[in-house]
Parts: sequence; C-alpha cells; structure tokens
Amino acid sequence: MLQSKLFYKANKNKNANADSVSHDLLTRAGYIDQLMAGVYSFLPLGFRVLKNIENIIRKNMEAVGGQELLLPVLQPKEHWQKTGRWDSLDILFKVKGSGDKEYAMGPTHEEVITPLAKKMVFSYRDLPFSVFQIQTKFRDELRAKSGILRTREFLMKDLYSFHATQADFDAYYEKLAKVYRNIFKEAGIGKITYRTLASGGSFSKYSDEFQTVTSAGEDTIYVCKKCGVAINKEIKAEYSACPKCKSSEFEEKKSIEVGNIFPLGTGFSKPFDLKFTDKDAHEKPVLMGCYGIGLGRLMGAIVEASHDDKGIVWPKSVAPFLVHLISIEHNPKVKKAVEKLYQELQKENIEVLYDDRQQKNPGEKFAEADLLGIPYRIVVSETTLQQNAVEIKERSKNSTKLIKVKDVIQYVG
Repeated sequence: MLQSKLFYKANKNKNANADSVSHDLLTRAGYIDQLMAGVYSFLPLGFRVLKNIENIIRKNMEAVGGQELLLPVLQPKEHWQKTGRWDSLDILFKVKGSGDKEYAMGPTHEEVITPLAKKMVFSYRDLPFSVFQIQTKFRDELRAKSGILRTREFLMKDLYSFHATQADFDAYYEKLAKVYRNIFKEAGIGKITYRTLASGGSFSKYSDEFQTVTSAGEDTIYVCKKCGVAINKEIKAEYSACPKCKSSEFEEKKSIEVGNIFPLGTGFSKPFDLKFTDKDAHEKPVLMGCYGIGLGRLMGAIVEASHDDKGIVWPKSVAPFLVHLISIEHNPKVKKAVEKLYQELQKENIEVLYDDRQQKNPGEKFAEADLLGIPYRIVVSETTLQQNAVEIKERSKNSTKLIKVKDVIQYVG
C-alpha cells in the first residue's frame, strides 16, 4: 500500500476530547473516526486490524467445532417478550416499523438462535453442537466512553453451544475457556489477561470474564498472588480466600473486560420450548452456553496495553501491516532500490506500507511511523545503499540495525 494513497489523516497533537489512551492514539493515527458518541468508523488501517483480530477468533472458534453463521440484527418484539427482556433490558434499542410494529436492534442473539435451534433439535442425536457469528450489535449505553472500549454500535463474536447433559456442557465450557486464553495470547495480551470469576446474572450463580490489566480499566479485579486466579470486584465479598489455592493474598488491579463466557442453563430453552428426546424417550430441555468477545473492545485493549509516549506498538499478529517501508531521499538510485524492495516484499506476501510521500521530511515520517505502530520500520537511503543495506528498527525496541538488502525478507518474515 502506498502511503500517499492511504485514506487517513494523522495528527501529531493529542486529542483533547479523548478520555483514554487508545481513543487518543487510534483517532490521531487515523485508525478510527468518531461519528457521534459511541459510534465509530473504522478507516482502512483500523479495518485491517479488525480483520486480523477477526481471523484469530474465527480460527479458534472453528478449532472447537464452532460453525459460522450470520443472524439478523433486526429482531421481533415477540421473541423478547417471551424471555421477559423486552421490558427488563435497559440497553435495548427499540425501533418502530410500518403499522407501528416494534423490533429490537440485537444487543445479543439468544432470542434468535434459540428458536432457530428448535427447528433443528429433536433427539439426543442432534446434540451437542455450537454455532457462532461475528456480527454488529447495538446497545443503548447510558454513557458511551473511552473510544471503542464502550460503544453503542460494535462488532462482536458470539458463540452459542447446545448440550444434552450438564457434564457435556461443563467439558465444553472449560474447552472454550482454554481457547479464549489462546485467542488473547495470539492477540498479544495473554500475559496480562486473566480468567476472572464473576457473577452469573439470571441464569447461573457464576460466569467467567476475561480481564486485561490496564490503568485505563473501568473494572477492578483481585488477582491471587500465589496462583493467578482472579475474582471480579462484585463477588469478592464472597471469597476471603482464593477458590483455587485457598491463599488469602490478593493484588488489586484495574482492568478491561475483553471477553466472557456464560452458562445459560435452560434460561432460554424453556421460554422457547427447546427440548430433545433422550435415549429413554424422555423429553428434556436443552442446556445452553454463550461465549462473547467484542472485537473493537479487544482492539482498544491491545492499544491500552501496548503503546509508549510516541504512539501505538502493535503486536505482529494484529498489526495493519508488518513492514513500514520509508524512503527518506527521492533521487533515482534510492527510488529504484526502495521500489524494488517494495515489490519483493509484496511477492513474498509480506504486508507493507510504503511511505512514498515526497512532501514529508525524514523527521515527520519517523514520528508518524512511531504513531502508527507498525512492527518493522525499514529505511532506505543513499547512506545505507552504500553498504547494500537498509536500516531496520523494530517498533518495540529502541535500537536500529543495518541489514543487507538480500537478507531483509528472511529477517522480517
């Protein structure tokens, strides 16, 4: 991608309206743009990051048998009345259509997936199974804040699992918990993300959140100093000691919730009469689970956890490009060398942003490269070419290296 053609504008000045680091950096670097409170456009740079996060999630959901589908955002009022959530869920966006018919703009999809499953499930032989989607959700948040960390419109992965027995559900639930750990590890925040015991709401006593430690966090968790188990602030009063190792020493940390998993039990199968016939010809309600990850929120959490005073420091797995190729001189010799390297990188399927802009001086280019946070910065100049080399700097490090041009692809690949 030629940077001169990229649809974005970077701003070196701090965003006065930003109330979090990620909000400031993502808007200044041209990854996102705010349309109104709680609603953002993802520009080409931001969309590339979002797609990389999506691909990590999709791969891991398919690895545990999840089948991808796509469910409607617009949902009938009657389904929400069946579960009692039409009147009880205060973040529900409600819209009127022709003839004053009312609909919900889906904040979640239990009211859609459960009656759909009823058309598929009749016998124990139809269970278990799991389906997932990556879909836009709408929630009428009282106070949207912190950029893409708390919004009114957002992209979310939600997986729903269906089971005949509690033992089968419990085994799958733990399998998903491990997969979530893998997702956050691949996204570059595994070491600071904790599986956190939380209250379960209407359907079970407990659920699990996945909380990423950051000073910008809106949640408080207590991490066991001995074994690393974490407990949400809302249920800490129930635990004077760690539920796993019985230690009483906890460390309080600020955090952001990046994912959750919930046992739903029969909370939705009963209202929709979702049943199956077991081996003894007895009818039983299907047991369900729900497993969510907000993609934009995860993107914001990565920035909160991975930045410095110059800008974003993207993990390689989610970065919009792997290489930021910069030419600081525009004579024919340098231009020919840098364009040749640009083509070679592309041939090797190495995603590269080429700063070909002639109106920017080297200092401006370097400052913007730091702000954008692409993992490798490669600089080509007359000086480096005298040694048949380029200057390479990893965004996460302070030092630079001279690498022979012939070795560049192997080095960054």
